[in-house]
Amino acid sequence: MSDALEWIEADWPAPSGILAGCTTRIGGVSQDEFAALNLGLHVGDDPTHVADNRRLMTLGCGLANEPAWLDQVHGTHVVVDPGPVQSLEADAIVSTRSDAVCAIMVADCLPVLFVSENGEEVGAAHAGWRGLCNGVLEATVEAFEASAENLLVWLGPAISQEHFEVGDEVRDAFIDHDRIAAQCFTQNLQGGWQADLCSLAEQRLHGMGVQQIYGGGLCTFSDPQRFFSYRRNGQCGRMAAFVARASA
Repeated sequence: MSDALEWIEADWPAPSGILAGCTTRIGGVSQDEFAALNLGLHVGDDPTHVADNRRLMTLGCGLANEPAWLDQVHGTHVVVDPGPVQSLEADAIVSTRSDAVCAIMVADCLPVLFVSENGEEVGAAHAGWRGLCNGVLEATVEAFEASAENLLVWLGPAISQEHFEVGDEVRDAFIDHDRIAAQCFTQNLQGGWQADLCSLAEQRLHGMGVQQIYGGGLCTFSDPQRFFSYRRNGQCGRMAAFVARASA
C-alpha cells in the first residue's frame, strides 16, 4: 500500500486552466532505493512498479492523460505535438494539443516548464548541464509559436549550487558561450567549481528574451525525504515535472 501521493504545484501566474508542477518521491509503490514514487523505467526498478507509479501520478496529480514520456539523452532535441503516448528520444517537448501532458524526468537536473500567456501552448525541458550548455532551452523557446516575451517559465527542484561540483571543463564550456556565465560558478576549497544551474538557466532564458521566470530554490540533493538525487545516492528513482492545458 502506497502513502498518499505528494506533488509540488508550480508557483507561477499561469493562465487559468493550466495544471503544472513536479512530483516528489512520496506516494508510490517502489521499494528500496527507488522508494516510493519512481517514474523512470530506465533506472533498474521493477517495471510493474513503475507502471503502477505512473498511473498513481496521473490520478494523484489530476491529469486526464498519462504524459508522453521522453527517452532523455541530455541533448537539445525538442519534440512538438507528439501523437499517442509513446517513447520519444528528446529532452524537451512542446504542444498545442488540448489533450497533451508535457513532462520530463529528473533527479538533480533542472526541470523547466513553459506556458504561453494565452495558455494555448505548453512545454517542458530537461536541463542538465550538458543540455543547458548546448542550448536545450533556446531550442525549446524557438519551438513555441508565441514570442519569448509572451512565455512564462517555472524552474522546478534541482541540485543547488552548494552541492553541485563540476570541473574546469564544465565552467569553460559555459563561458565559451557567454562570459557572463562566470557569475554562476564559485570556486571551492578543492579547486573545483560549484555551479548554479538555476542562474545559468535564467541567463540563457533572458538571452532569448524570456523575462517571466518563476520558481527555483528547491534542492533535490539536500532533501532526501522528498526528492531523488543521483549525485547523492547514485542509483535512484526519478521525479517528473509536468504541465498540461485545461482539458488535458
